[in-house]
Amino acid sequence: MSLMQDAHLHAKPAASAAQRPAVLAWAEFDNPAAWAVAAILLVMPLIANGFFLIEIFGTTLILGIIALSLMFLAGYGGMVSLMQLTIAGFAGYMVAVFGMSGSANISLGWPWWLATPMALALATAFGTLGGALAVRTEGIYTIMITLAIGAAFYYFTNQNWAIFNGHTGINTIVTPQFWGVDWRSDIPFYYVILATAALCYFVVLYVSRAPFGLALQGVRDNPRRMAALGFNVNAHRVAAYALASLIAALGGVLQVWNYRQISPARSRSNAASTF
Repeated sequence: MSLMQDAHLHAKPAASAAQRPAVLAWAEFDNPAAWAVAAILLVMPLIANGFFLIEIFGTTLILGIIALSLMFLAGYGGMVSLMQLTIAGFAGYMVAVFGMSGSANISLGWPWWLATPMALALATAFGTLGGALAVRTEGIYTIMITLAIGAAFYYFTNQNWAIFNGHTGINTIVTPQFWGVDWRSDIPFYYVILATAALCYFVVLYVSRAPFGLALQGVRDNPRRMAALGFNVNAHRVAAYALASLIAALGGVLQVWNYRQISPARSRSNAASTF
């Protein structure tokens, strides 16, 4: 009888330990401030006009999605990338090239539900390839490689007229319309942005607590020890770049839908920003 009681007592801590990641995953929602912010964001269309709704809150959320991709790489992977805005710009260009726009001689005229997945896939592949080059270096060299990729893409789009229409860019990009709703109108588009931002946040939150995320944090802290334990350090880093590239690409698609145009005119912080 005592042996059964001891086994029962030892089983309860094991069960609680197994439930601990789930408790940690939902710890953020114990904060009343988080619920207050979520409620304000949900009712924002009722208290803000179109300018503040899209140009202030919507643009902030879009840039926050792109910044989230950088935060995931730097915070959980220990890799600083200066090409996240470039990946977002690449996704925006692909939406314009494969979709419909005012430049009929450049755009292929695909419907948005084909052009958008293609843009996301190509932008993710572009960022993953850049990450595969960057992970073979460390420190300042990683930063310089990602900066070089961004700068090269900026000058390429600025001088290429056959695909990217040079410094003029591509204008009058067609935005999604289905179920009888113009999803670029202020209120529907705001909720599209908000839903995408929330999805990206919860994906990063989940991945950071999943085995891959925990292994990535181990690679960040001590790559030699993780390699000695049998983990493929470069593979984890490249996979992190792939996920971050997908998140940045989502922000790029939303940004090009927001402004309905894309060009290589602006650069920020010496990194090529294609918006």
